[in-house]
Amino acid sequence: MNVAKDPAAFTPASTLDLRPLMLVNMACTMSMMAFVALIGPIARLLGMATWQAGAAVTVAGVVWVILARPWGRLADRYGRRRVLLLGSGGFTLAYWVLCLFIDGALRWLPGATLAFFGLMLARGMIGAFYAALPVGGNALIADHVEPQRRARAMASLGAANAVGLVVGPALAALLSRYSLSLPFYAMSLLPASAFLVLLFKLKPQPLAQVHAPNPVRLSDPRLRRPLLVAFSAMLSITVSQIAVGFFALDRLRLEAGDAAQAAGIALTCVGVALMLAQVFLRKLDWPPAKMIRIGACVSGLGFAAAALATHAPWLWSAFFVAAFGMGFVFPAFSALAANAMEAGEQGATAGSIGAAQGMGAVVGPLAGTLVYALDPRLPFLAVGLLLLVVGLWPKTPDQRH
Repeated sequence: MNVAKDPAAFTPASTLDLRPLMLVNMACTMSMMAFVALIGPIARLLGMATWQAGAAVTVAGVVWVILARPWGRLADRYGRRRVLLLGSGGFTLAYWVLCLFIDGALRWLPGATLAFFGLMLARGMIGAFYAALPVGGNALIADHVEPQRRARAMASLGAANAVGLVVGPALAALLSRYSLSLPFYAMSLLPASAFLVLLFKLKPQPLAQVHAPNPVRLSDPRLRRPLLVAFSAMLSITVSQIAVGFFALDRLRLEAGDAAQAAGIALTCVGVALMLAQVFLRKLDWPPAKMIRIGACVSGLGFAAAALATHAPWLWSAFFVAAFGMGFVFPAFSALAANAMEAGEQGATAGSIGAAQGMGAVVGPLAGTLVYALDPRLPFLAVGLLLLVVGLWPKTPDQRH
């Protein structure tokens, strides 16, 4: 019997409390985005080169790629709750290390090289433990929510991530007026609180399978489309993030301060649109394949429109449309993968999807800057075309659920 696809094998969705998972996703995303928002001025004060600041951001994605699948195997072997607790607890400790290092570095200015290695180490630790959170959360949903409701449940986690994406940079910018260290100390309270909520509110759940966990290969034919969609979606998001500031300077002809503001508003539109789309999805009964088809096409058209922008409101509107479509895609590829696999493969499957997303987060900034050097419009046109291909790509009969 295929336990993963038998509705009788699942806990009713109403008995699985998603609120602790939503809180840990929102808290850790806010903390991660605070660093991304402040790395520029921190790097400037510490005398770091631009590439060093970029590497300090990217290293978390590299470690995420490396450790997502091992976390998935641990989730299959020892349970989702243990992995979530270990991930959130480790994330909290690693973030405190980052706080202390940044505070000390800004006080004593140890030199660019030492600052670079310290930030790389702290961010690598954060990425190592962050990788456990989407793996554990998605596997828990796959275990205890029936297939037709998985996309909506995963959309709840996506909405929480989107809230963190919007609120994190805004709160960091507000607190940075007083000190560049203060936002990190404030944000460090969030993952610590989320860990305590998981510890006391996330009830132990038995694994949905009674047999031993099964290994999952990245080349598994059942995962080809979900992995492609996961990689393409994260690639598109990171390409747009890295290119939007430069685009505002070079195509919209804005001054540096105005360009930074325009880019910030565009990224805020992304967070708001992701949140609205994934809240909206909870009211729909679309299968994951339909969500990917429609969402990828809408997002592709939005990015193509961004490439043609001649003023800031046009760019903001295009980013909103692109992100709204992407809000359909993100929960759908996780649900599509979960629905295709057996119960004993869910942890490893979630790890594989996490690795694909992490790879997109690593490749995206590099690809975006290389393509941008040819023409400022090309990054948006390229990801728009990629998403249209992903959305319109013919599906095999077993991928239509």
